[in-house]
Formats: sequence, C-alpha cells, structure tokens
Amino acid sequence: MIRIEPRQSSSALMTYGIPVFSAVISLLLAAIPLTLSGAPIGASYFEMFKGVFGSKFAFSEMLTRATPLIFTGLAAALAFRARLWNIGAEGQLYLGAMGAVAVGTGVFDVSGMFLIPIIMVMGCAAGASGMVIPTVLKTKFGADEVVTTLLLNFIILFFLQYMLEGPLKDPMGLGWPQSSPILDQGMLPTLMDRMRIHSGLIIALVCAVIAQFMLVRSVWGLKLRAIGENASAARHAGIRVNRTLMSAAIVSGALAGMAGVSEVAGLKGYLTSDLSPGFGYTGIVVAMLAGLSPLGVVAAAIFIASVFVGADSMSRAMGVSSYLEDLVVSTSLLCVLLGGFFARFKFVRVTQKKEVMQ
Repeated sequence: MIRIEPRQSSSALMTYGIPVFSAVISLLLAAIPLTLSGAPIGASYFEMFKGVFGSKFAFSEMLTRATPLIFTGLAAALAFRARLWNIGAEGQLYLGAMGAVAVGTGVFDVSGMFLIPIIMVMGCAAGASGMVIPTVLKTKFGADEVVTTLLLNFIILFFLQYMLEGPLKDPMGLGWPQSSPILDQGMLPTLMDRMRIHSGLIIALVCAVIAQFMLVRSVWGLKLRAIGENASAARHAGIRVNRTLMSAAIVSGALAGMAGVSEVAGLKGYLTSDLSPGFGYTGIVVAMLAGLSPLGVVAAAIFIASVFVGADSMSRAMGVSSYLEDLVVSTSLLCVLLGGFFARFKFVRVTQKKEVMQ
C-alpha cells in the first residue's frame, strides 16, 4: 500500500529547480502540437529564440511585454504569501488604468515632474480599492476571496465600458470607445529611441527589489509569512491577522493597478477595453512559476514574455498557430503545481504486517 506523507523539509535543489524544470518541460510538451502541425521542431524553436533575442527591437519588445507581468506577478505573489487568493488583478489593472486617465488627461495641467507621480499614486489607489472590498468581505463575513475577486473582474469591465462610453470618452475619438489621451508630460519616459520600452520597467524592477526586502527582512514580511503558514497560530502569537491581510491586499491591488498605469501611461497613451490581453490572469502563472518569490517573479515574467513574443514570431515565420504560447503558459502552471505537490509531499510504501494469533 502507498501512502502520501508531508515532507519534513525540501532541499534547495528541489525548491529552486522546480520552476526551471517546469519551464523546460512546458517547452518540451509544446513540441507535440508542433510535430502534429508538420512544423520542424528545431527550426520552430530557433525562430522563437530569434523572435526574442535576434535583434534589439525584439529584445525590447519582450521587456515591454514583461513589464506588466512583473507588476501583476508581484501582486499575486505577495497576496498568495498570506493565503489571500487575489484572482482579481485583471480588474485591478483596469481600475489603475482608469485612475491614470482620470487625472492624466488634463485635470492637472502641471509639469511631468509632478503629473507622473500624481498619475502613479491615483492608479495605485484605484487598483488597491479593487482589493479592499473582497478582503473586507473575507475578514468580516468569511466570504471566499477567490469568488469575490474573480466576479469583481467582470463588474469592473462593465464599469469600464460605461466609463469609455460616458465620462472618460474621447470627444475627438470619432465615436470609438476610448478615453482621451494622457498629456504628453504625463507619459512615462522611454528607455530607448524609436523603441516602445519605457521606464515602467525600471519601476517594476525597483518594486520587485523592495518587495523581496520587505518579505524577507521586515516585520511586516514575517507577519505575512506567518499568516500564510498558519493564520490561527499567527493570531495566537499576537499578530493582528485582519490588519495584516488588509495591508497585503492594499499592496497587492496597488501593484496590479500600477500594471494598468504602465500600460496606459507608458505604452498606449489612452485607455480602451482591450488594454490587457489577460495580464492579470497570467500574473498568477508568473507568481506560481516564481515560487511566490518577488525576485523570482522578474525571471518568470521574462520567461513568459519571451514565450509570448517568441511564439508570435514563430507563428509568422513557420505558419503555426499563435495559440502555442497559451499552451506553453498553461503547461508551465500545471508543471509548477505538480512540482510543488511533490516538493511538499512524498509517497511512502507501507507494508501490512499480519498478526499471528496464538
């Protein structure tokens, strides 16, 4: 008979090797549909690699795609550390974008030195508000935050449609449902000439470093990890669980809102209902692939962004479906979940002993 038992501890090789192993396995599994489609495996993966690292433009596009994933990955990682399951980063991203255009389209006619921080603060505050409500429902009434954050995404998207057809609609947009453009001085500076990559990447990297320090070296991070391990024990030790959860919710929502700010004020310049192709949901995969480590989120976001950009390039060059990128991302998540299970549990063979009656 085989029994599943929890491991007393996991080795460093298992802890850090699972994400890398998951990424490799997901790429190997992607070779199956490539083979079935008739595309040569070696040439296809070479085109994917070239589509990411083949030129300065390709590399900058990958980093541009990775920027919002870092923000949403951090949002998920910090919340998940406290077992606060934030599935609403997609809606919080749009709240952050709405907050950015609400103050960045002419409400404050000031220089960029002041306007950009105002836009960022407003976007973060709007994103945080999208996580406060589900957390209050969880701490006060015991509501499942998975359900409330997920359903709130759809409410926010309907609210977005109303705002784009009403108060935020661009009067010069020829009837298209889009917001007025953000003022030039409110746009995040670009990092390279004639490239789309912007300073939102620098902000995301700084946020990852700060989040890592806070999680590992601060009292707040200790409380967060204690609640994640055992909320009842943390409460017995004197930790104010509800207050800590609320602070984690605010930080998580603010980071997701900052993803919306980076997209609308760093890349597009105005808000539409298709601003995000699912960055909020992909951020969950990024966080899981990173093992909920803030610095690991950066590496995981770069990997996922490389898959997205490389798969698009491979699709054009080899004539295969661009949905391959979704397959790689989903198999990465499955491999991480399976790897995490084997990192925490082990199979033990139990022999049944027969008692001899005398």
